[in-house]
Order: sequence, then C-alpha cells, then structure tokens
Amino acid sequence: MADELSLTVGVVGAGAMGGAIARGLVESGTLGSERLLVADSDAARLASFAALGARTFADGAELLASDPDVVVLAVKPQVLGSVMEQLAPQVGGRLVISIAAGVSTSTIEAALPSARVVRVMPNLPVQVRSGATAVTAGARAGEQDVSVACEIFSALGAVAVMREDQLDVAGAVSGCAPAFFSLFVDALTRAGVMAGLPAACAREMVESTMRGCAEQLLTEGVHPREYMERVTSPGGTTAAALRELEGPLTEGTYAAIDAALARTRELAAG
Repeated sequence: MADELSLTVGVVGAGAMGGAIARGLVESGTLGSERLLVADSDAARLASFAALGARTFADGAELLASDPDVVVLAVKPQVLGSVMEQLAPQVGGRLVISIAAGVSTSTIEAALPSARVVRVMPNLPVQVRSGATAVTAGARAGEQDVSVACEIFSALGAVAVMREDQLDVAGAVSGCAPAFFSLFVDALTRAGVMAGLPAACAREMVESTMRGCAEQLLTEGVHPREYMERVTSPGGTTAAALRELEGPLTEGTYAAIDAALARTRELAAG
C-alpha cells in the first residue's frame, strides 16, 4: 500500500480519466476518501464517489470553495478554457495539475496567473492502476510540486518526469498505445476468422496470448526483440510472417505517432 498523502485533492471532471484518477487514489490507499473532492456536472457520476466517501460538487467553483491543496483539471482540451475561466477567481497560488492534451503549461499559467502548474499525460490503463504518466513542470512549479504530482500518479502506474516537448511525444506514444494494442488484437482475431477459426475461439486465443506475452515481458524483463527470437525458428512460419508484417507495422507506427503529434500541435494552436 502507498503512503497516504496528507493533502486534500480536488478532481475537476469525473469522466473516464478523471474518475480513474480519483478512484485510484482512494483504492490504492494514497488518499483517504475524506481528503478527496470531486466536481462534475453528471449527478450519477458524483453519486458513485459520494458512496466512496468523497465530497462531491456540481462544478469546480464549488469545489474550490472547500479549499483543496491540489486541483487536478481532468477535462478535455476543448472545454479546459471555459473551466479555467470559471476557476481563475478562486484558484490563487494552488498547485494545479492538468491532464489536457496539447495545452501547454504557459497557456494554463496565463489563464491562472498565480497557480503553480504541473502538466501530466496519463493513459487509459490508469483505470487498473497500471498506466503510464508523463510529468512536466511549469515555470512557477517547484520540486515539491513535481514530487506531489508524482506521488499522485505513481499510485496509478509508472511515472516519468521530462521536458514539455518530450511530454507531447510521451502522450502520443503511451496515450495512443492502448488503442494500437486493441487494434492489433482485433486485426489478429479477424485474420484468424478469415483463415477459418470461429470468431469466439480466435478472440479468446489472441487475448490469452497477448496477456501471457505481456506478463512474461514484464516479469522477466526481456527485450522485445529477444522475445521475438524465442518464437522465430530459422525458415519457420513465424519468420515468414514477420517478413510480411514488420515493415508495414513499423512504418505505420511511425506514421501514426507523427499524426498524433500533428493533432497535438493543432489542439495547442486552438
């Protein structure tokens, strides 16, 4: 169990990511439920956090009136501007952690002139506390602020502190990766069906294989290339398959990350 934070943490936005952050903090033992504040316009979402023991609010302004030590802005980039406008009169010099993709620390600092801003990029597996989160500090954030952000998100998986330009790359890689993996599972399943396997059988075999591969890679710490070599016999079926797959998959992945970064820049430009 993680050491419990002695801070109060307010999470503004209880959707898929914000809800996962809030719930993970309590369920991991990192934050007592009485120290968790959650704001969202959806009453049903709030009810589940009230049942967990958190204090709930209809909007961020109400949450700030309860004076949290840390505010996590867990809203989409498209609505972040309006949310910050609502919070600006009350946020003061608090630590503000934003998860919004493509919205720079300087943009957030301009909207919240006294706040100490830390920007993070988590990914969907934080929902099962096995995510990856990149962390970068704004101009007014100190080492202690970064440390607090790392404590919060280390309860949900791996954390890495980096420069802001690197954070956008990490967001493209780890943020998109769950969709990439899901696409590959789906494509491999469909390939099995096309070759004659029943759909349910193909999916079960692919999913079980992917689960086992991930567990072995993680527990043994083996390099992915070495792991590939374990199942690739000279002149065998895997070697023939990899010859067809590796080039298109690698080039497609490079292109996909480039596209994600281009979209990040578009979001940053407004």
